[in-house]
Amino acid sequence: MIALLTRDLRLAVRAGGGFGLGLAFFLIVTVLVPFGVGPETGLLTRIAPGVLWIGALLACLLSLDRIFALDWEDGSLDLLATAPLPMEGIVSVKALAHWLTTGLPLVLAAPVLGVLLSLPPEGYLWVLVSLAAGTPALSVIGTFGAALTVGLKRGGLLMSLLVLPLYVPTLIFGAEVARRGAEGLAVQTPLLMLAGISAGVIALLPFASAAVLRINLR
Repeated sequence: MIALLTRDLRLAVRAGGGFGLGLAFFLIVTVLVPFGVGPETGLLTRIAPGVLWIGALLACLLSLDRIFALDWEDGSLDLLATAPLPMEGIVSVKALAHWLTTGLPLVLAAPVLGVLLSLPPEGYLWVLVSLAAGTPALSVIGTFGAALTVGLKRGGLLMSLLVLPLYVPTLIFGAEVARRGAEGLAVQTPLLMLAGISAGVIALLPFASAAVLRINLR
């Protein structure tokens, strides 16, 4: 599993489909929003948590189709399916590699980019916490979507249509945690819901993704 994780991390960095692409898109969204809505500090302060969460969500989508695509094209996925490592373990490693190359950089960059959106000082910690708790769910759900569409021509668009509705609960509770934290309100309820979604997704979806991959590889 460590060898597979190291391989996926190297491929993501070399191919430019993980760390750099998602982070650049996140930066572009954050920079363009003030130009679109105007320079009013009060308005930017109110929408900053939601904008950061939407930017992070869309940035995660950019590299989802590459989770299994490269392995499918060169035949590595067939070899992995016959390896001693269970398919559920392979899916979990793929999701972890995606989070390390896409989700983690977004989590670390969000407080810095919050300055451009006039995020209140109280909100920086909660934006970081909410993204740290929610982005693993985005990667695992995205891995499930990539497994559903592996091998399909132009599967990226179909995958986005399948994955985006599944992202909505994570987006709602993640943005709510950041908004309440920025306004100095209690965050326990949405934070527990967000953590519960991530825990449930991490526990269950690798089995569903593995089953889908086995069907696609027949």
